[in-house]
Amino acid sequence: MTPSQPHHRTALITGATAGIGRAVARQLAADGIHVLAHGRDPERGAQLVKEIAAEGGSARFLTADLTGSAEVLALAAAAGEVDILVNNAGIYAFTGTADTTAESFDRQFAVNTRAPFLLVGALAPAMAGRGHGVIVNITSTAATSPAPIGAAYGASKAAVELLTRSWATEFGARGVRVIGVSPGPVRTAGTTAMLGDNVELLGRANLRERIGEPDEIAHIVRFLVDADSGYINGTVIVANGGEPSALPA
Repeated sequence: MTPSQPHHRTALITGATAGIGRAVARQLAADGIHVLAHGRDPERGAQLVKEIAAEGGSARFLTADLTGSAEVLALAAAAGEVDILVNNAGIYAFTGTADTTAESFDRQFAVNTRAPFLLVGALAPAMAGRGHGVIVNITSTAATSPAPIGAAYGASKAAVELLTRSWATEFGARGVRVIGVSPGPVRTAGTTAMLGDNVELLGRANLRERIGEPDEIAHIVRFLVDADSGYINGTVIVANGGEPSALPA
């Protein structure tokens, strides 16, 4: 038997105005969850809120620069009582180690690792106090697949995967589930702008022979925040189309 689902739930989604975050926001709103959509662009935030309302959902836009710890904590305070936290916002610089500046390294870790850490610290204890809550961390296959570029980005996401397991241990007994979702290449405006046609080439390297779509990741998140997934905790779900076998043909 699964535990009863809390009614009128609220979800804070970081990086919700584009790509995977936007797809997650729309999916959860379609399920009747009130969405707190974080982003940096008020215009895109207003458009998302308008679209969700037109589809019968409920949403509010919150802005914060996740590179600043004070703004992250202010975001948590503005969100108030939430039942679901989706740590989706992320930045990347696919450069070699020698070409990655200290500022770039710090910025990637600030947004990708420190911001989720601070948000969980601010919001998870109240979830535990109420006896229910779900935290979903969007990581990346870069966390487990070493490459000659992007070491800082991969390390920042690898840290989040360890934090996912640590938080599940810390809060799981008090009703808070913590799960990671690790997507492979996904078709977003950001990846297309950075990689161009190479995005499609990346997709051909997996067993599905195609790139992923934001809605496919959002469907996974939608399932994970539902009571039907109540026995899933402290793990990272990989959604990368399937890795080819390492065995020789």
